[in-house]
Amino acid sequence: MTGMDAFIDRLNPDMCVVTATADGERAGCLVGFSSQCSINPARFVVWLSRMNHTYRVARSARHLGVHLLTREQRDLAELFGSRTGDRTDKFEHVRWQEGPQGAIVLRDAAAWYVGTVMLRADAGDHVGFVLDPVAAGAREDADDGPLLRLDEAKTIPPGHPAD
Repeated sequence: MTGMDAFIDRLNPDMCVVTATADGERAGCLVGFSSQCSINPARFVVWLSRMNHTYRVARSARHLGVHLLTREQRDLAELFGSRTGDRTDKFEHVRWQEGPQGAIVLRDAAAWYVGTVMLRADAGDHVGFVLDPVAAGAREDADDGPLLRLDEAKTIPPGHPAD
């Protein structure tokens, strides 16, 4: 894999927080693997680790929320990245609301969208959730500052168990 490391090490994707709710349970996690995957119709994909509590909730969710954070929102990234929902209710520590289709929307995110889960793609240790966006928004007072990227989030230890 040494050859791929030279490629992957150059990537610096935007980080986002993905939220899910199903069967009365809510979850959210910091995600570094996400991308637009179709232009027309617009489709996005977010990749969730199989070890993650959010993945287990998202398996039954019909809609997911995807939230962009600015660099100044590292504390929000740390909450959703370094704590596991197996032990912590992350939503007790943030402002959130029920959004379109019952999805969880983080009120302090710079921008967000809610998407209907169209497809779940098994790709090894992560599963891709292909989303059809149904609603989007932005915090009214959000600045246009730079988004939080992988380089700024590398020091956040993963919150999910290492099993």
